[in-house]
Amino acid sequence: MLAANTSDFHRQKLCRMIAFWAACLWLATASAADPVATEEKPNILLIVADDLGFSDLGCYGGEIETPELDRLASNGTRLTRFYTTGRCCPSRASLLTGQYPHRVGVGHKVEDLRRPGYRGRIPEGTPTIADVLQAGGYRCFHSGKWHLGTPDPTEHGFEEFYGTLISAQTFWDPDHYLRLPAGRERIEYPEGRFYGTDAVTDHALQFLEMSQATPGSPWFLYVAYHAPHFPLHAREEDIAKYADTYSVGWDQIREDRLTRMKELGIVDQDTNLTPRSQYWNFGETHTGLNPEWGTLSSERRLDLARRMAIYAAMVDRVDQNIGRIVDALQATEQFEDTLIIFLSDNGACAEWDPYGFDGKSSPNNELHVGEQLDEMGGPETYHSVGSGWANASNSPWRLYKHFNHEGGISSPCIVHWPNGSVPRNVVSHQPAHLIDVMPTAAEVADTELADNQKGPGENLISLLNSEDDRGRILFFEHEGNRAVHAGDWKLVSLRDEPWELYHIPTDRTELVNLADHHSELVEDLERKWNEWAAENFVTPLPDDYEVKYLRRPGQQPPQLSSE
Repeated sequence: MLAANTSDFHRQKLCRMIAFWAACLWLATASAADPVATEEKPNILLIVADDLGFSDLGCYGGEIETPELDRLASNGTRLTRFYTTGRCCPSRASLLTGQYPHRVGVGHKVEDLRRPGYRGRIPEGTPTIADVLQAGGYRCFHSGKWHLGTPDPTEHGFEEFYGTLISAQTFWDPDHYLRLPAGRERIEYPEGRFYGTDAVTDHALQFLEMSQATPGSPWFLYVAYHAPHFPLHAREEDIAKYADTYSVGWDQIREDRLTRMKELGIVDQDTNLTPRSQYWNFGETHTGLNPEWGTLSSERRLDLARRMAIYAAMVDRVDQNIGRIVDALQATEQFEDTLIIFLSDNGACAEWDPYGFDGKSSPNNELHVGEQLDEMGGPETYHSVGSGWANASNSPWRLYKHFNHEGGISSPCIVHWPNGSVPRNVVSHQPAHLIDVMPTAAEVADTELADNQKGPGENLISLLNSEDDRGRILFFEHEGNRAVHAGDWKLVSLRDEPWELYHIPTDRTELVNLADHHSELVEDLERKWNEWAAENFVTPLPDDYEVKYLRRPGQQPPQLSSE
């Protein structure tokens, strides 16, 4: 009897072992086939700066100290032709949905202009990157600026949110920043120690800690810094690093940047610096060209140099905080298998003239002198950098945020993924766009996009490993400014102005308008733009954008003045 019982015991044990290994084999097979399985899916870190110029970073030719981003660039790929929509809200709508912004109702700002492409918010049920990745087994977090017109990012696929629903109006007041879902506690700071950029990172790091509770699940972290968007607010120790940097003026800074950009391979060796750009004042009652630095009074130069020093300090602090996130990833051994994408939402902001504004976005400007200079950038101040410095930040391109010329839509973009197929220490001239981020995230996450989630974008990783741009066509529109990129050509216009045509391989600086020499090409590209505009709710364009900074319906555009 004992022998029989022993034999039964061994048979039961053997059956259990067979069942166990069969289950393991089934799980392994299922994980390989199931797109929701999380094994070997990379983490995804998407970092966005706000109103950062094309050449502000050190690795793009700038004089601002950005060692953390420079290191990512040296071990990843820098894109020189990464395009945005030219404005904060539309760019974020494109970035998070993979669609052109008008297609999802955010063709202008977050105010409702009562047209399908201009409702000022993404429609209910519009899938975001977070929705897609969450369905693929990812935990999704957002810290920073939302600006998609809806009241709660946690209703769009994100588990946790900290930041602002619109642009930050201060970097100094913790009560200006929101924590969602409702009831979640914010990190508290000692009196006088809060600073918005640091707080966005603190909460991002907190979210990464939360993700460690589920080590088998990959994560998507979207960090959207508010800097260097106005108001110009920075810690004094950061400003001090640049106290003397900008006294040489924007003309010298532009020349120095172009020299370094050529050395780095960001632009071709025969690239010429564009003339100082045109600007339009608040209300568009006056337009002119940014003045030569040497023609400004000594007091005005001190005021403007301080503004740019604060701006540089804000960029510097963003870079420091990116370093904190990288350190955390390295400490938890997640860095090698995290896809990092860094970009800006548009070019640098010129609002509204060479002197910048004060107090609020308006025609108001104050000339700061004496002890007032030291107070600039503090909690009781509110400044913008102005069009002269924005022109320098976008070197060597023309124009700025709002516009579809290269200075408005060109962004630095760094892609880094040590364990992935991202080329290392490469400068890529492949054209790419915000609409490419959604399909890139889906593909690396091995998550198939449903029909309502598919857009016109392409996988960035594939683009970076391709030598052929396949004559890609990209479309743009903001506030009546229009453009279409098609292979080697770009058709672009200012609002209510004739089309301009440029041959990008030889003239990305948009200096030689060839429209009169290629009328058939102009007609063809215009037709393509009109078709795209009709299909994506861009047209008919609004008669009135209902903002005070643009000219009103019936108001004649100002004539260019060189004063």
